[in-house]
Amino acid sequence: MIGIIDYGAGNLHSVLKAIDRLDYQTKLITNPEDHDEAITKLILPGVGNAKVAMNVLNESGLTSYMKEAVAKGIPLLGICLGMQLLLETSEEGDVECLGLIKGSVPLFKETVEKVPHMGWNQVQDVQNHFLFQHIPQQTDFYFVHSFYANPTEQKDVLGVTNYGLDFASVIGNEQVMGVQFHPEKSGKYGIQLLDNYCK
Repeated sequence: MIGIIDYGAGNLHSVLKAIDRLDYQTKLITNPEDHDEAITKLILPGVGNAKVAMNVLNESGLTSYMKEAVAKGIPLLGICLGMQLLLETSEEGDVECLGLIKGSVPLFKETVEKVPHMGWNQVQDVQNHFLFQHIPQQTDFYFVHSFYANPTEQKDVLGVTNYGLDFASVIGNEQVMGVQFHPEKSGKYGIQLLDNYCK
């Protein structure tokens, strides 16, 4: 069963539908009491503002819930804003985030490209990670963001995209992973990536 963290994020239902289409059982988690012992993996979707999102997660108890779940061995996948929230801090509201991966989330400022970064762009798999199984190298995925993940440790960078500068578009460690793009809006290879995670 895949637990999907529900904190009012805009892409929640599109993620839920994508997972349902893959024939995995899902359960929405709006507070820690919604936990089911059958849950084997968690997904943290996200569209919106980092500070607002963290306020909701903190007040609902979901911040502690996710940290405790990861500590118990349950994997967590963050999508878009959900990925950015995995790091320690974000410049979007100067907010402290989940701290499950070392690093920060700066605003695109060095790039000469238009902000936000919106549309299709290539992702380079740099670690032959299982998330990219059955997905060709340099596949295009759909992005919408103005801030980007900047992990402290290179080993946590799983995929790289260029948008005026090279940035980490996929991050992760043994249990916690994040993708900056929207797999649920990225066609068959986005669905493949979600399937790879859920497997």
